[in-house]
Amino acid sequence: MTQQADLIERLRALLAEEPSTREVSMFGGRSFMVNDKMVASALKEGDLLVRVDAERHGELIRQPGATQAEMGAGRDMGPGWIAVSAASTASDEGLSFWLDAALDYNHARTRRRT
Repeated sequence: MTQQADLIERLRALLAEEPSTREVSMFGGRSFMVNDKMVASALKEGDLLVRVDAERHGELIRQPGATQAEMGAGRDMGPGWIAVSAASTASDEGLSFWLDAALDYNHARTRRRT
């Protein structure tokens, strides 16, 4: 199994209880949508792309393995988009940390709409 395939399976398991979840091909990987908003994407080399609260960007970007996400070389995706190395999500704890941060933002956005 490739690193990406393994990450996809792990994300599926962690999101199994989440209502309104679907998968789409996006950002060169397999993206997981909750409430029609992307929370995470399993990228080709096993890295993770997450959508988090832009107000937490400065705090989260300092975590080990976290970098500013780019849409092509030198084109930052902006605050709230973070790429996380495969090594930093290799443990269940590491992956859960990042998915929880993304879900917190997703749920807060959903609450604001209602």
